[in-house]
Amino acid sequence: MDQIDTIDWTLELLRKRQQTSPKRLMAPGPSSPQIRMLFDAAAQAPDHGLILPWRFVQISDAARARLGEAFAAALLERDPAASTQQLQDARDKAQRAPFLALAIARTQDDHPEIPVSERLVSLGSALQNMLLAVHAQGFGAGLVSGQAMNSQALRALFGLGGNEQAVCFVVVGTVKSAKAARIRPAPEAFVTTL
Repeated sequence: MDQIDTIDWTLELLRKRQQTSPKRLMAPGPSSPQIRMLFDAAAQAPDHGLILPWRFVQISDAARARLGEAFAAALLERDPAASTQQLQDARDKAQRAPFLALAIARTQDDHPEIPVSERLVSLGSALQNMLLAVHAQGFGAGLVSGQAMNSQALRALFGLGGNEQAVCFVVVGTVKSAKAARIRPAPEAFVTTL
């Protein structure tokens, strides 16, 4: 592939990537070697100071029920009067998407010179690299968060330290129903000159 083909392919990959919700994903998901490629892509993110200010926890099929219970417990933390159906809906969220991983940012450590904003930019870059690698492999993917991210139940399940923050889940699978591509803003909408 020559340089022009590489540029065109890369720009087309960027243009076609879109958020896919877990409800729109089904099996098959990525294989073990494909998952390794996703995490290899994440490792290419900028990392000022080489402190690796983020990590991922991949949720195995065997752990999905425990995650579902954590989602239900998180709902009860927010709403002690949640109905049986609401609790079941919360549990069911853990079963969506063949691949599921939690992205975690380390917001402080022995490197106070690296601000939280840079740490989050590094994680965001790792996530975007993963999303592009997923799309290049022919899968759909999305980032999912919500009120459960700061719950005690989720923090306990994932063993989050006081200096860590659950940021989002990465979901990956085969797209069963694509949504229409959204219109992206033109650079004139967000770029000015000083």
